[in-house]
Amino acid sequence: MVFHSEFPDVGIVDLALHDAVLGDAERHGDRPALIDGITGETISYAQLAHAVGRVAAGLAEAGVRRGDVVALFSPNSVRYPMAFFGATRAGATVTPVSSLTTPGELAVQLADSGARWLITVSPFLPTARAAAEKLAGEGRELAGIVVLDGAEGHLSLADLLAATGPAPEVDLDPGQDIAVLPYSSGTTGLPKGVMLTHRSIATNLAQTDAVFRPEVGERVLAVLPFFHIYGLAALLHQPLRCGATVVVLPRFDLEQFCRTIQDQRVQSVLAAPPIVLALAKHPVVDRFDLSSVEYLLCAAAPLDGELAETCARRLGLPRILQGYGMTELSPVSHVVSPADPDPSPGSVGRMVPSTELRVTALDGTGADLGPGERGELLIRGPQVMKGYFGRPSDTAATVDADGWLHTGDVGFVDERGYLHIVDRVKELIKYNGYQVAPAELEALLLSHPQIADAAVIGVCDAEGTESPKAFVVRAPGSALTEEEVAAFVAGQVAPYKKVRAVEFLDAVPKSPAGKILRRELREREAAATG
Repeated sequence: MVFHSEFPDVGIVDLALHDAVLGDAERHGDRPALIDGITGETISYAQLAHAVGRVAAGLAEAGVRRGDVVALFSPNSVRYPMAFFGATRAGATVTPVSSLTTPGELAVQLADSGARWLITVSPFLPTARAAAEKLAGEGRELAGIVVLDGAEGHLSLADLLAATGPAPEVDLDPGQDIAVLPYSSGTTGLPKGVMLTHRSIATNLAQTDAVFRPEVGERVLAVLPFFHIYGLAALLHQPLRCGATVVVLPRFDLEQFCRTIQDQRVQSVLAAPPIVLALAKHPVVDRFDLSSVEYLLCAAAPLDGELAETCARRLGLPRILQGYGMTELSPVSHVVSPADPDPSPGSVGRMVPSTELRVTALDGTGADLGPGERGELLIRGPQVMKGYFGRPSDTAATVDADGWLHTGDVGFVDERGYLHIVDRVKELIKYNGYQVAPAELEALLLSHPQIADAAVIGVCDAEGTESPKAFVVRAPGSALTEEEVAAFVAGQVAPYKKVRAVEFLDAVPKSPAGKILRRELREREAAATG
């Protein structure tokens, strides 16, 4: 069967992204749009709108034209949106770059995206230059590198803001022109550029309004990276579009995170599971007054129900909210609304408007399933990506001829219409014909008081039988043994779900968005058994 959103459809939003987000900026005037969570520096809506126009004019004077790809390689800052929206207003496509990228990885993204310009900050300039030199050695030079905080021989943000010409009036086609070209995390396969049009992102913001819309003046903490689609959409686009105030932190440091909530009286926190885990378990949290927080929304990876309850109790919240989406969905398809009085426990919420969902069997038949039945999630709606940049075969393998995006995620819709995520199709462990979800075992492991973090992958023995192996981070001072971990799990699951091997780590490898990098664990396992 096809599941439909219970909310009324929304119309297609045919606006350029910068207009969809900042169209009401002048009306908000002196209201704070952005606050630096460390220094307290404040940028008003009027200042932001003016800066975006000047940056667009400066980039146009430098030679940026409609269709150019501009790579934005910077940590979170109050100047990030000036560069981002200035570039889109100049007609460019922005490809955000991870702050953790290496020169080689940056060179690959620049080459694959066809980027002509690179905007960065001085601490990242050595990486940027090394990547540019690698490109030049391959016969392809960048048109220029802009260093926001200034560096000799490069345009700076101050230079762009000093532009005296008019902001360019670019005749964009919202349905065809690419606003953002984010690259997948690379947790499965090679990173691919995801083509998100102005229309798909702007429409998805309108779709999200039905379940999640910050209030005017609401203080939203932005610690998730803007280079990730979750942080970009949920912490820049949506709050700024609604007149909220975004309190910006450059990275997650638990003590600074808590201090900023306390000092800035932050009302809403959007997070990934590692942040929820820290808030639930770390003793430093008790040193700060976090009573201003009205809700916490977690997305990017599955969140265990018990962990969510522990975190909610500690913060004095009725529940931790969850949402679901992916880069290829611009990015939202489901959210638990802060106003929902009784969401299904553990769910990622209800479908946003103008969206359809199918749950298909994992047995190879692709048969449609009904409520309560687990299968792969297929989603269709105006937020579906235009495709993977330069990869038509990958696009065809992900979005079928009828427009259904095959997410690769396993889940089910309960009788009340709430979606529950179980795991990834490719990450399910097949033990003697039984399917074992790593996320289920990880949630159980995290309930142990002496386990600070955990990840599970499937490993094969000499006979080719796949079974679960747990990678565990002990809590400080713990002397937990492998046998104790295995016995703890065995006492609470069916026999086929038992953990057959345990290895202790200092830290579980994760992406900046909080997703477990199982590929790195598999590579570690292959090297050890090799």
